[in-house]
Amino acid sequence: MLGRGIWSSVRQGLSRGLSKKVGGWASGEGRKVDIAGIYPPVTTPFTATAEVDYEKLEENLHKLGTFPFRGFVVQGSNGEFPFLTSSERLEVVSRVRQAMPKDKLLLAGSGCESTQATVEMTVSMAQVGADAAIVVTPCYYRGRMSSAALIHHYTKVADLSPIPVVLYSVPANTGLDLPVDAVVTLSQHPNIVGIKDSGGDVTRLGLLVHKTRRQDFQVLAGSAGFLLASYAVGAVGGVCALANVLGPQVCQLERLCLTGQWEDAQKLQHRLIEPNTAVTRRFGIPGLKKTMDWFGYYGGPCRSPLQELSSTDEEALRMDFSSNGWL
Repeated sequence: MLGRGIWSSVRQGLSRGLSKKVGGWASGEGRKVDIAGIYPPVTTPFTATAEVDYEKLEENLHKLGTFPFRGFVVQGSNGEFPFLTSSERLEVVSRVRQAMPKDKLLLAGSGCESTQATVEMTVSMAQVGADAAIVVTPCYYRGRMSSAALIHHYTKVADLSPIPVVLYSVPANTGLDLPVDAVVTLSQHPNIVGIKDSGGDVTRLGLLVHKTRRQDFQVLAGSAGFLLASYAVGAVGGVCALANVLGPQVCQLERLCLTGQWEDAQKLQHRLIEPNTAVTRRFGIPGLKKTMDWFGYYGGPCRSPLQELSSTDEEALRMDFSSNGWL
C-alpha cells in the first residue's frame, strides 16, 4: 500500500492542479511542459567493488552540463536502473539534481513492474527533484500487456503523479512496443506530455506525431542513429546515448535540422550512425562506458551481470569511432 507520506505528497501534487512550472511552461497556463531538445541518458558510475560512485557521477554531470542540452535523463536503460536498489535510484536522482545546471530539465525513470510501485517511485522521484517522470512499459507479463492494460497503467500513474509523465517504449529491452492506439489515447491525458520511442521505426514515429497532432504531446527519438529522420517526421528532440560522449556533435545535428540545413545534417548524421550503433545495439552499456573513458569522462565498470568488453570487442568499438573521424 502507499504509505501515509506518499499519499500526502500525491494529494499536494494534485491540489496544485499540476501547475508546477518546468522550463517556462505550466499545465495551469493551458499548455503542457515543453520537453523539446537533446538529453543524454546519464550512466550510473560504479566503483571497483560495484558501489555507486556518486563523486564520479557528479564529475560527469559537471562536464556534460557545459553543453546545450535541454536536460538529462536519469535512471533510463543506460543508467542500469534494474540493477539498483530503490534507495540507490532515488539517491542518484537527488545527486544529479544537485550537480546539474538549474536551467536544465531532469527526467527521471520511475518505471516499475506494478502500477502501485510505479506510482510510489514516481512520487518519490518528484520529492528528490525530478521535473518529469519517464515511465518504461511494464513487461514481465508482456503477453498480457494489451493496449487496455497499458492505458490503465499509465492513466493511474499520470493521475497520481505530481510531475508530468513521459511514456517510454524500448522494445529492444522489454520485448514490447507501446501500441500506437494506446499512445494516442494517453496523449489526451493532461499530465502525459510525450513519449520517448527507442524502437527505430521512423514510420511509427511519424504516425505518432500525426495521430497526436491535436494534443500538446511531443515525440522524442530514443537514439542518435535516426535523429535526423525523426526531426524530418516531426519529432522535437532525442534521448541519445551517444550524447554522453559526442554531446556537441549531437547538439549540432539538432541545430542543423532545426535550421533546415539538411545537407550538412545528412553528412553529420552519416558519421554518427556507426558510433551510435556501437554504444547501443552492438556493445550496449559496456561499450558506452568504455567510450566515455576514452573521451575524458568516467565510464568505469558495469554492475554484474553485465560484463566488460573483450579485447576483440574493444578494438571493434574503437574502429567504429576512429573510422568516422571521432578518435
